[in-house]
Amino acid sequence: MMAWTSVCKINDILPNAGAAALLGDTQVAIFRVQDQFFALSNRDPFSQANVLSRGIVGSLDGKLVVASPIYKQHFTLDGGQCLEDPDVSIPHYAVRVDGDAVQISLSAE
Repeated sequence: MMAWTSVCKINDILPNAGAAALLGDTQVAIFRVQDQFFALSNRDPFSQANVLSRGIVGSLDGKLVVASPIYKQHFTLDGGQCLEDPDVSIPHYAVRVDGDAVQISLSAE
């Protein structure tokens, strides 16, 4: 059974944008795109900085992605795969909406 943690309200995240949340000692980047929510690690594996929540969201090759604000690699929102380097991926987390609360489970999908 997954443990869910409420991190914010739906309207705390602007459409087509991200926000950061701290769950224990884990930084999570939460994105709201096309009325869907996605949760990834906030840590950019190339720069080692917690910045992905500030990245630009969009579509690349038909996939929803976030571009790192530092070196611009693209990570898929639904799986954390780096499009420029298939050997690199970042953790992604289960996210759901319960009422108006956005909830995350840190159990990696």
